[in-house]
Amino acid sequence: MKNLRSKKVSESATNDHTHLLFPNDLNAIGTAFGGRVVEIADRLASTVARRHSGRTCVTLLIDSVRFLGPAAQGEILVFKAAVNRVWNTSMEVGVKVLAENSKIGKQRHVASAYFTFVAINSKNSPVKIRSVVSETEEEKRRYREADERREERLRHCIVKGCRNKKGAKSGD
Repeated sequence: MKNLRSKKVSESATNDHTHLLFPNDLNAIGTAFGGRVVEIADRLASTVARRHSGRTCVTLLIDSVRFLGPAAQGEILVFKAAVNRVWNTSMEVGVKVLAENSKIGKQRHVASAYFTFVAINSKNSPVKIRSVVSETEEEKRRYREADERREERLRHCIVKGCRNKKGAKSGD
């Protein structure tokens, strides 16, 4: 990609992806199946990563999936996703999931996760990603925290010896 102009977080973010919970989305106790929530979040995060980079992006890792409360059949899951930070060939996309009771118009935070994506070219090799511009205080906080999470992952890899096939550290 020749034109690597920076992009604002808001240019690729989404704040209103919705999914109505049906019986096939539920676990044995009648609440949203966690795997289904993660699947939707991963697909949405991938779309945000692709919008930001203009490239095919593959999930490198999912970090810190947290389920904070249940969501029931008939509730609407509202997904919010945005690029938190870009490094060289990888980026972190944060996803926040709310459960909405449309009868009373209330939303509550039920899950959050952080996804790391790598942008690839037609030969499936990593490629440089345009930088991201954080404008709001919340975006700037997420930018800083993304780097803290990355540093923790890298420290873990130094201890565990994480290497990909080419010998590079995972998640540049």
